[in-house]
Amino acid sequence: MSAEHIVPDSEHRGLVGMLPRRMRDFALLARFDRPIGWWLLFWPCAWGVWLAGAGWQFGLIAWLLLGAIAMRGAGCVYNDIVDADLDRQVVRTAARPVASGRVSVRAAWGWLLVLCAVGLVVLLQLRWQAELVALASLVLVAAYPFMKRITWWPQAWLGLVFTWGALVGWAALRLDHIDALLALYAGSIFWCMGYDTIYALQDKEDDALVGIRSSALRLGENVQAGVLAFYCLALTFWGLAVWWVREDPFAMFALLPAAVHLLWQGLTLDPADGANALARFRSNRFAGALVAAGCFVVGNA
Repeated sequence: MSAEHIVPDSEHRGLVGMLPRRMRDFALLARFDRPIGWWLLFWPCAWGVWLAGAGWQFGLIAWLLLGAIAMRGAGCVYNDIVDADLDRQVVRTAARPVASGRVSVRAAWGWLLVLCAVGLVVLLQLRWQAELVALASLVLVAAYPFMKRITWWPQAWLGLVFTWGALVGWAALRLDHIDALLALYAGSIFWCMGYDTIYALQDKEDDALVGIRSSALRLGENVQAGVLAFYCLALTFWGLAVWWVREDPFAMFALLPAAVHLLWQGLTLDPADGANALARFRSNRFAGALVAAGCFVVGNA
């Protein structure tokens, strides 16, 4: 397989390029070359754990990180199986392993089962309440690839799916303060809507041609204002979560670094510049870390 089959937004082209051809295709199929995805899936898990106030919980955090890597990979494989026909019509995705035919659908399903088996091992490390919460997300996950065909807001559905870990992390430790938990989850959904709208800017022209819907297309010239609005809503709900965990006005300062970063993203976003949008999207791994730090301080101070 030649280097051009490695997608343009891969973060580890050299490392992936050193893999044997067959292994490389499966690594690309699970997006192992783009760790931003599993960081975005993992951080809400950490928020739930650390805001719950039970300390570092290194073992639980490590299991949730492994689960995020495996299940993000499984989600990407499933998405590519479902979207193979659409992917062939979009320049950025046409070279994906299933869309290009380098990996058969049957082999992709096999790889999906392997990744799900890793996820199952992680699931079994959790207490039964958290297991049930995690399993409840499967219907949302299965429906997600079809949302871009029926709604202009698939980013909202992705928010429901991709930040579910906040519920799992919390349920792994406690089941009270549901008000704080739901506020944390709501803020996480709006955060996801913001960063995935930024990501969707890269495909606006192709999406419009093939009939894929997205918040980036729906917002049109107002996309920058829309992203800022999503982030402001995220910060508002996170603020409520912080208040309901610790009724101290000074606790709100724990979210200040994340607020500054998210406002920087929105204010410096150039919707017409794909490189700018990709950089802002990727910077959300640091936004997630800043929110995680705030949750730890609030939950454990």
